[in-house]
Parts: sequence; C-alpha cells; structure tokens
Amino acid sequence: MIHKTDVAIIGCGPAGSTCGAFLRKYDPSIRVSIYERSRFPRDHVGESLLPMVCTILQELGVWDQMEAANFPIKVGATFQWGNSDELWDFNFLPKGEFHPVLRPSAYEGQRVRTAFQVDRAQYDLILAKFAEDLGCSLNYQLGVTDITRQGDRIESLTLQNGDSVQASYYIDASGHSGILRRKLKVNVDEPSQLQNVAIWDYWKDAKWAVELGTGGTRIQILSVQYGWLWYIQIGDDRTSVGLVCPVEYFKKCGLTTEELYKKAIGDKPLIANLLKDAERQNQLSTTKDWSFLSERMCGENWYLVGESQGFADPILSAGLTLTHVAAREAAFSILEERRGSNKDWIKKEYEERNMRRISQHIRFADYWYAGNKHFTELKDSVSAIASDFGLELSGESAFRWLASGGFVEEDMEVAGLAAVRLDQLHAISSKLSVEPPKSRLEGNNVFDLNLEFAESVQLATYREGRVLPIPGLKRGKKILPLNRYFAWVIDALKFSPQLDQALGYLNRVLSARGTTFDSVFQDRILEALEAMIRDDWVRAYYSPKFPVIHHYFQHTTGMVRPNLEGK
Repeated sequence: MIHKTDVAIIGCGPAGSTCGAFLRKYDPSIRVSIYERSRFPRDHVGESLLPMVCTILQELGVWDQMEAANFPIKVGATFQWGNSDELWDFNFLPKGEFHPVLRPSAYEGQRVRTAFQVDRAQYDLILAKFAEDLGCSLNYQLGVTDITRQGDRIESLTLQNGDSVQASYYIDASGHSGILRRKLKVNVDEPSQLQNVAIWDYWKDAKWAVELGTGGTRIQILSVQYGWLWYIQIGDDRTSVGLVCPVEYFKKCGLTTEELYKKAIGDKPLIANLLKDAERQNQLSTTKDWSFLSERMCGENWYLVGESQGFADPILSAGLTLTHVAAREAAFSILEERRGSNKDWIKKEYEERNMRRISQHIRFADYWYAGNKHFTELKDSVSAIASDFGLELSGESAFRWLASGGFVEEDMEVAGLAAVRLDQLHAISSKLSVEPPKSRLEGNNVFDLNLEFAESVQLATYREGRVLPIPGLKRGKKILPLNRYFAWVIDALKFSPQLDQALGYLNRVLSARGTTFDSVFQDRILEALEAMIRDDWVRAYYSPKFPVIHHYFQHTTGMVRPNLEGK
C-alpha cells in the first residue's frame, strides 16, 4: 500500500514530535505523518534541559502539560571540576535565588529563566501526544527499512510492514541512527579528539542533591579521576545517575560495565551518600558519547533534525536544546518553502546556523574538558585541537580559541557563545583557566567601528511560523546582525567613538522612544560591544586625550559562585 502525505518524519522523539507539532500549529491544513520504530513510553538518556527549551515549549503550546507533569525545576548545576576539588554553582537566575511558587505555575517571572529535569519516558510521550492532538498521524512500532532516492531527492520510504510512503518533504529525526542521513551517504566530521562512553542507570527514592523553593534543584556534575558523574533528579522519586569516561580507559581498565559503574559511585562519597537508601532499577545502559557533525543538514526535499545532524558532548546539557531549536527551524523552513519563498536561501540559513551552533557546543565542551585536571590523557587530545595556544589554556587564549566561530549569535538577545551569555562565559572561564579573561573595554577609551570589507547579507529570523530576513554583515566566519543591541552599538559609535558620549547619546535616543536605559540594559550594550571587539567589528584602543574607562567582568556572580553549603 502507498501512503501519501505532505511531510514524512522518521522518529517520534523530541525532534520529530516538535517538528510535526510546529508544522500543524502554523498550518493546520498540512498533512504530517510520523513513523517510530519503538513503542512509547520508553526511557531515553538526555534528561537535563536548558531554559531555551522552555521558551520553545511555551510557543508550541505544551508548557502547561509539561508543568502539570511536575518535573523537577532546574535552576542550574553544581560542578566539581577544574583545578580544585571545590564545588561551585552555575545558576540560571541572576542572583542565584529561586523563590517558592505554587505548582503548576505559568511561564512567567523566574520560570522564564529556569528549565526542567525530565523523565524522558514521560516527556517524549507528552510531546508525541501533543503532536497527535494537533493532527499529526503517529505510527508506533513502524520503522523505516529503506529509502528510495533520485539523486539528492527522496522519492519514498519503505516501512517494516512493506508499505511505502510518498511525501513532498522528509525529516530525519531518527537520532544517532541517522537513517536518512546514512542512506544519502552524508559524511560526518568528528572535530573533537575526545571520545567518551556513557554508562547510566535509574534509581528509586534517592535523596535530592539540592532542594530549592518548590521543586527546584540543580543537576550534579562531579569529576572522578577517570571521568565524571551526572546526578539528575527526573521525578519526585526517580534519579538518573551516569558515568562518562574516555573510551580508551573503558577498554583498558579491566572492569566490566557493571563493576566500573559501581566503582565510580563508590569513588564519589557525595553521590554514594545520596544513593545510600535508594533502590537501583538495574537497567544499566551504555552508549558511545563522542561529538560529530554532519557535513550537510538539508537537501532537495529533506532536512536533518536533532542528533541525526550532529551531537555535542553532554557536559553542557545542550542536547535537547539543539534538538528543539533545529526542529522548530526545520518546520518553519518547510512552511516558508511552501509559501514560495527563496528555497536556496532558506536551506542555506538552516544549514549554516545549525552547523555553527553544534560546532560551537563541541568546541566549548572540549574547552571544558581541558580545564579538568583529572583528564590527563585528554590534555594531549585537546592540545591537538588547540595547539596554537598550548596545553594550559589561559582565559584569553581560551577566548581566542572559542571565538573561531564568533561571539555574536543571532539567536540570542545579547552576545554569547553556544547559548551561554558572554558574562556567564567570563565567569565560567575563570573557573576553568589559570588566567581569567579580561574585558576588552578595560584600559581602552576609544572604540572605532571596523565594518570594512564586510559583505551585506540577509540573515534569517524565525518567528511565528515564518523565516524572515533581517540585515546583517558577514566577514569570513563572523556574522553581525544589524538589529537589537548590535544595531544600537553601531548607532552609538557612529555618534561618538568615546564610550561615555556614545552611551549618553543612546540613552537620550532610546529614552525618547520609551525604552528604559537602566543598568541591566547598559550591561547588555557593553556585552554586545565586548563581542564586537572580540570579533573585530570594533577596534578598541587608548588615547591620552580622553578619560580612562574602567570595566571589569565579575568572575564570581550570582550566576557562577562557590557552593558554600557543600552540596
């Protein structure tokens, strides 16, 4: 039997269900069929979210259902990492404070800045049912066994029951399997020299490592001499505990998977104590856990979404963020194509953005490992990536290394890298490096725009089911959207290269428009300026003719601070 549809999606995990749901949300007439080889619900690793995911859940319309599931609220993470045994906290909330709230609560106030820690069996099922309620056709235990293609165009899918599916568009949301990607023979690059393996199991009635407000907590990321442990509360009485270690150590240690898992927990008293009265579910699982990046993300009538397009080490909890963002953008891209918009530009923007986003996360994860004294074998691997800067990366050299993809991200309101804001990155870098990074504003008082030899381009913004162009500049790999804070910095520096005069001008202009120019707004402007300096869109120098500018980035803030409670 031949089934015809508008969009055929392979896989009903968060990538497939999010993509399908967005397609139906913004075009209820479009036919979407999703094919899933597994039976739901089923466990899956990757339980820690970032706040950007919740923004997408809210737009999609499924936030209330997720909140009703009573998943623990993630307010940040506690790390034991770097060159000391101290614990330190990374907080999403500016002052590191989470206030008690009644649940379920609305997506407002402090909840906009927090995330969830989720039981993937429940989370994925909620998303799948939501996509189905919006009109997607879900087909469980009906995997794709073959793909017919003509050049770069997909002609049909063959299902395990022998039926075939013909569609206008095809989405590979099959995760690591990369069913469509492999059939198209899309090569993958492994830019990181770090190759790890993950081992994990689930525990019942384990102690919460941290209890904040009502349902608030932090994940625990703790080093052992041969890797690191995660401890993620994913429900009132269910906890995910896993070990990540180099695959070479795993092969040479002489221990079985079970023995290594028990050893890691025993070697970390903090974790062992939390599990002392808990019951293990004995569902030990393993997977290879090293980063890769597909050389293509889309083609004639197909898109790769989620882990089929690439994977970044889980140390940053970025997996579901990358997945949800790509799924949303793929859906919007298809909808925009169907409106007759410039197909080549739509695909180019989708591919470049997702490649840049994943590669930045890979690079940031590599840098994170370079700051861990326990990963002695990995130091040599990292040095192969960062050979220009030596084994021990200082704050400044680390920033230069990370900046190869640029500090300006068009998805963020302000400057950042790999979905981490620039001020947060400064604070994190001070924890992982011998020498903390310095602000490029410090000691300089003249800031000249350097926009020469830049190409005017149209960058994409994804909004309410549309892919819309915004003006931007591109020079090499560096991009600069000409909107929001970056546009305001340009206007201010055109008025005067002296920072005090530029800020005064900006204050007058924006205040006349009704925009509040408070200290938070000024900080965002200065972060944008810092990023533009580091990406060479602005040249900063000192002139004795003008007052000296003093500007320091704090290395201990409410967002990154020592854990004085020891937990």
